[in-house]
Amino acid sequence: MRILLTGSSGWLGRFLAPKLLAAGHQVTGLDVAAGSCTDVVGTVADPELVDRVFRDHQVEAVIHAGALHKPDIVRYPAQAFVDVNVTGTLNLLEAAAKAGHDRFVFTSTTSLMISEEVRAGKSGGADKTFWLDEDFGPLKPRNIYGITKLSAENLCRLYSKLHGMDVAILRTSRFFPEDDDTLTHPSGLNLKANEFLNRRLTVEDAADSHICALANITGLGCETFIVSAPPPFDPSEGAELMHDAQAVIARKFPQAVDLYNECGWVLPDIIERVYDPSKMERLLDFRCKTDFAAILSALAAGEQLPFQHDPSYISPKEKSGAIC
Repeated sequence: MRILLTGSSGWLGRFLAPKLLAAGHQVTGLDVAAGSCTDVVGTVADPELVDRVFRDHQVEAVIHAGALHKPDIVRYPAQAFVDVNVTGTLNLLEAAAKAGHDRFVFTSTTSLMISEEVRAGKSGGADKTFWLDEDFGPLKPRNIYGITKLSAENLCRLYSKLHGMDVAILRTSRFFPEDDDTLTHPSGLNLKANEFLNRRLTVEDAADSHICALANITGLGCETFIVSAPPPFDPSEGAELMHDAQAVIARKFPQAVDLYNECGWVLPDIIERVYDPSKMERLLDFRCKTDFAAILSALAAGEQLPFQHDPSYISPKEKSGAIC
């Protein structure tokens, strides 16, 4: 298929574009910043540009991965989030509907599920871990990023209903390479490794999930999927995870404590939220390849950790000074 990939210069796009090509697709990359995977430099907020790209490149399907993200809140005004995340999504859906597309893949985020209550966790009075699946709600995003991504999701649902387009909304958990912009302990590799227990996936798995959704969403209508490494827990362990997560982890992974001690790492004392990706496995037959067990296997073998980590990463749009 001839695929329009937005966000093609970004972290996900640089992994997704080559995988799409390897799968036999023709890819047109669209991004505000130039890059090796980007054919058109411009913003999805420009409807005339979007229409021109559809016409010139005979686009047959869209993977909309371009967006302003949570770290961008300190760099851009709220209106920029509306322009890119909401209006940009509307422009693409309009163009896809006019072109008679039968499918659309939208990259969303688990961040929009994190209300102030969920974020507070135990300190807010919660007595068990929040188990987050696609039915979790009510959704109360806590910042402009989450609000605009939820609005874009609702546009996807509307256009699916109005035009009979099959839409996969992929709420991806964390896969950014840089250090967390708020958490400082543990940091770096230790934090990322811990997050594979409950709220992280590799960028490679994120890319593969989009290819799977593109191929398998046909006939399902509009569906929302959480995309994250499969957690080793189940909801019945929620109370123990909130009060003594290390005991649960040690029970499931007896080698974890010693392996972590050898690295000078720490396991989490509590786990306040767990993302459940089982719906995507059930409906689309997709399961992330890298999980917490894979992290421990790499540590035990003295091998390179199976995820990307780059504390110095700066997005291409920030390097180039591109205006969103």
